[in-house]
This record gives sequence, structure tokens and C-alpha cells, in this order.
Amino acid sequence: MIELYEPLNVLKPIDENIWIVDGPIVRMAMYGTFIPFPTRMTIVRLKNNKLWCHSPIELVPELKAKIDALGSVRHLISPNKIHYAHINSWAKAYPEAIAWGSPGVVERAAKQKIEVNFDAFLDDEAPIDWSEDIEQLVFRGSRFMDEVVFFHRQSSTVILADLIENFELNKISKKLHLLIKLAGCNAPNGKAPLDLQMTFWGRKDTASSCLQKMLKWETEKIILSHGKCYKENGKAELIRAFTWLGKG
Repeated sequence: MIELYEPLNVLKPIDENIWIVDGPIVRMAMYGTFIPFPTRMTIVRLKNNKLWCHSPIELVPELKAKIDALGSVRHLISPNKIHYAHINSWAKAYPEAIAWGSPGVVERAAKQKIEVNFDAFLDDEAPIDWSEDIEQLVFRGSRFMDEVVFFHRQSSTVILADLIENFELNKISKKLHLLIKLAGCNAPNGKAPLDLQMTFWGRKDTASSCLQKMLKWETEKIILSHGKCYKENGKAELIRAFTWLGKG
């Protein structure tokens, strides 16, 4: 139903010291059914040569071998409460790594009965572990979930999970075309899906404040977890993608 971004489990460079890895489909329970989503993680090699892993995908032997050749995994990042499912398997494979939790993820994991343990938790300030390389903030305002968003300074890249989705219709079965169009997250004009936008009603001023902080990052590229990434004009794409916030 969805064409994957092959090859899978391969390090794909975005810029110096930053890669994405495309993974398999996951199925999320939504609208009374299960919707397939392609998965993608981001890896940053920090100045101390440790690896920072955003939204880890399924860890398979061929991927582990490539990552081990790249450096030492030190940070496992859950950017929001629905991006965490593989962190525990990564933590077991890399016992020296720190598993970083996002707002609400502990409660979500308990509800879903998924085993996961976190060593530390993310907030508006980047910890000293990666503050020289990556900035971050908690994008607030949703009644459903907060997402921690990141900015890799060296490559001028914003790293997102679900605040922008950008599905290419030629990679999706026609059965899903209408759903994606109604959600408003089809390429090239990706944005937060409509159901997520609705959770910001009455709190858009909070979200707008977060967006203004993001726009100070002078973004050139945007990595997305779902759909086609934006490799240029990043700041303009952020402004466009969040026009639904209006004036608050």
C-alpha cells in the first residue's frame, strides 16, 4: 500500500556528519483501522565522535554492522510519545547508550504494554552531551502530544517526527490517496495531518511561539520521519507548513 524509500537499512548522507536510514512499514491504529507508515531514523555524529540516533528504527544485523563502522552509539532519542518502540532493543544492543524520553512517552508505553526504560528526559534545553552540535525545543500546544524538535547546526538541518508529514502520492496506493489528501499532508505541500492540527485548537498561540523560535535557526534542510524530506529552502518550507497556525 506504500512504496518504501529503498534501499532500506542503509546510511544515506544528508550532509557532513548527518545521515538518514529508511526502515520498514509500521502500522498505526487510526480511524478505526491500521494505517501504514514508512519509518526513518536520523543519525548525527557529534564532535566527540559519538552517535546520536533520532527515532531508531528496527535494528537488524546489516544495519547494526553499518552503524558500528560509523562510530559508537551514545544517545537514543524518542522525539515524541509515539516514536519509541525500538529504543529498548537498541538499548540492549548498546548498553552504554543513554535512552532519552520525550513528554508523555512513559505513560504511552505503559498503556501500549511495550517494554522500554529511559535514562533521562528531554526538555527545551539541549543537554551538554550535544549542545555544541544540536539545538532543541519542545513544540507545545497540542492536547495530544508535545514533540521535541532539533536543529543540527553544522548542516543547518531541522529534524522532525510528526509535525510535518509529506507523503508522495505516487508511492501510495490509490486507496489511501483520499485519506492523505483530506489530512492535508501530501507532497510537495506537507504539513501536520489535520487530526493533529485539531489538537492545537485554542492553544495555537503557544505553538506559534515555538515556531518563531524554530525560525531563528535559519534552516536549510528538513528531515522528516514520514514522507519526502526537504533538501532546500527549509525556512520557507517551515513557514508554509505551519500556516495553519494562523494568528493563534
